Amino acid sequence: MMKKRLHVICFDNPYPPKYGGIIDVYYKIKALSELEVGVYLHVFGKQNIEEEKELSKYCETVFYYPRNNVFLSLFSLIPFRVKSRSSKLLEENLIKIKAPILYEGLHTTYSLFSNNLKNNYVRTHNVEHAYFYGLAKSERNLVKKIFYLIEGKKLERFEKQLEKATTIFTISKIEQQYFQHQFKEKAIYVPAFHDATFLMHKETRGSYILWHGDLRVPDNIKSVLFLIEVYKDSKFNFKIASSTINTAINKKISKINSIEFIDLNKKVNLFQLINEAHINVLYTFQATGIKLKLLNALYKGKFVLGNDLLIENTGLKTICEIANTESEFLKQTEDLFKKEFTTAIVEKRKEVLNFFSPELSAKKIKETIFPH
Repeated sequence: MMKKRLHVICFDNPYPPKYGGIIDVYYKIKALSELEVGVYLHVFGKQNIEEEKELSKYCETVFYYPRNNVFLSLFSLIPFRVKSRSSKLLEENLIKIKAPILYEGLHTTYSLFSNNLKNNYVRTHNVEHAYFYGLAKSERNLVKKIFYLIEGKKLERFEKQLEKATTIFTISKIEQQYFQHQFKEKAIYVPAFHDATFLMHKETRGSYILWHGDLRVPDNIKSVLFLIEVYKDSKFNFKIASSTINTAINKKISKINSIEFIDLNKKVNLFQLINEAHINVLYTFQATGIKLKLLNALYKGKFVLGNDLLIENTGLKTICEIANTESEFLKQTEDLFKKEFTTAIVEKRKEVLNFFSPELSAKKIKETIFPH
């Protein structure tokens, strides 16, 4: 049977899958490939031979394009994250190979805006302007705060371009409600893609608490600072794992013996870290979609503790522990360290997480784009 062909335009290199949106893209490509969809992947990022070898397992061809990080793009009415991902070569390749187009995120949709290409599908990774307004709220640097506010305003205006899309695949229930209101039946909810593999738990108890995430993101920085305040005077060992070193955070924890930073660039196995922690703790000040690190923690880790903004409207409330204030986090931590992580908990998780199966989500996308 002849493969269905599909262009996928990605905002960054999807391998290795090391942060939220990229995790969604990588495992989506993998799942579509397993359903005999021939993926023509277009990446805004640098070519790396080793990475390309991995992507080539699931793609017919991988194309690379540089981002146009030109200072003048800041003064365009088009959002910087969209304008910097414009490419004539990309548009030529889209025309040359006749196939539907799946745009990963609003930030890859420049050719949707500038051309009359048909059969367009958009995977939304956020309500982008709301995300940027949230970044502005969390940001302490005045210049960056102003940039996020202006970019948010541009994204809010630019969003109407999604009217040109055949279908919008939303990543969370919150975003489904928003885009359904804006674009009616165009919006279809397809849960986030991820590595849906349960890790075996050799031990029923762990010895530490773990937070992991990208410390370039203002909300994550603010969240880690909150959690440092929670655990700095406690008896618990708290580990902060990231591939980004944040000087202010490292300085803050340098005199606290019970808190340590783990640099994920140093060949550290993140899944093993998640697996061996007794509690994977997560926090957010922004209710934006579903956090991929929450799914990761539920598949790979023991107990998962987070706040309402992180867990509400995800469908995962019954398999997470919830706390919102410093005192609630400490109380929940105390209680969870008294408990063992059992196979019964894992079985309950499997039932709930079946809805987040990458295979089911890939089938939904394939059947929508290729109904015949």
